[in-house]
Amino acid sequence: MGLQSKQSEFVRMVALLIGYATQLGYELTFGDAYATDGHIDGSYHYKRLAVDLNLFFGGQYLTSTEDHRPLGEFWESIGGTWGGRWQDGNHYSLGE
Repeated sequence: MGLQSKQSEFVRMVALLIGYATQLGYELTFGDAYATDGHIDGSYHYKRLAVDLNLFFGGQYLTSTEDHRPLGEFWESIGGTWGGRWQDGNHYSLGE
């Protein structure tokens, strides 16, 4: 699969994740969706295959990895890689 195909698949998966989060009553905003610097060498953010999501519930900003666990486990179930496995709970990627 080429890069553009992976990016398209990633966007489709993010849409599913957003829908799932909404069903659970969460609100999301984007953190880093695409970056050109500020991450580790080879970051999937540089390839448009990673997004950091800001998570809210009842107006409260949730920042811990554990707060993201329901979404992270859903993300993994649809084929993504969740940063919560290395204490970066708001990181969702494809292919890492």
